[in-house]
Amino acid sequence: MLSWLPSIPYPPPQDGYWSPVTSTLNWCEEDYYATQYSAEIVNSLTNLIFLYLAVKGMRSCLHNGHDMVFFISFAGYLVVGTGSFLFHSTLKYPMQLVDELSMIYTTCIMCYATFSYAKPRQFSILLAIGLTALAAFITAYYHYLQDPVFHQNAYAILTATVLIRCMFVMELNLRPSFKMKQQGLELQAKSPTTPEDKVAAMAHDRRNLDILHTMWWMIVYGISIFLGGFAIWSVDNVYCSTLRMWRREIGLPWGILLEGHGWWHLMTGIGAYYYIVWGIWLRHCLNGRQEEYDLMWPSIWSFPDVTRRPASNGIDRKHR
Repeated sequence: MLSWLPSIPYPPPQDGYWSPVTSTLNWCEEDYYATQYSAEIVNSLTNLIFLYLAVKGMRSCLHNGHDMVFFISFAGYLVVGTGSFLFHSTLKYPMQLVDELSMIYTTCIMCYATFSYAKPRQFSILLAIGLTALAAFITAYYHYLQDPVFHQNAYAILTATVLIRCMFVMELNLRPSFKMKQQGLELQAKSPTTPEDKVAAMAHDRRNLDILHTMWWMIVYGISIFLGGFAIWSVDNVYCSTLRMWRREIGLPWGILLEGHGWWHLMTGIGAYYYIVWGIWLRHCLNGRQEEYDLMWPSIWSFPDVTRRPASNGIDRKHR
């Protein structure tokens, strides 16, 4: 297969600097074939996408004045990437826990950001206590079971809950037809009476519909990348022996393209970044600050960012 490509034969797997393996998982990439200092070199290096996007996100939060909960979310995202890098480099059980449990903790942070918005302080405190208790339970029970399926199901349920809640809040608060039903008589009492007011209201509704259109594109694109990574990861698990045979047939560096778990890192890292940026943009829209911020996303090949408009920067500086 593709024998005409110039290539280097795969070195044999071997013991390495971090041997023996103590993790409960060992992925399809063969151990220590490239260097004795990294058990799975491709699975390790593909986590650099997390580090890059985490730093990019944290810098954006500080520069553009986003809510601190999103800076913390990006910090958690950074820990996920760092933990995964260390896990795949060493295949040690403690590093596996850092990798997998940081995913749970970061998702709990986003869960807090989603469900605590516009809620009373007492509710937010109880929510924080509840999510902390949930994270502690998942940590203890997973350490007891040492069953990756439990972790995967817990992460999937938490992620789906947060996504569905965010979609619901987005539609309820930004789509004009839903907003009118929600506000009911109060909205009718404040309905525009002059032609100028009606034009302004129509412009406001068009703006929100444009924002919704862009947000749904972000959601579809981010989820598609995430699920695409999951599909490749599943193929990598099921057909591991076949993929290993193909890698050795085509040699290096082409065999790297068949490292499915590495693609999982790249695609889920991008998908998770899209989700956090969407959360930032949604929060500003819910706060009625659409005129102060812009979503910078020129193409699907670029990473989106929410930036404060220069005029808003000037206003903020005058008030400080």
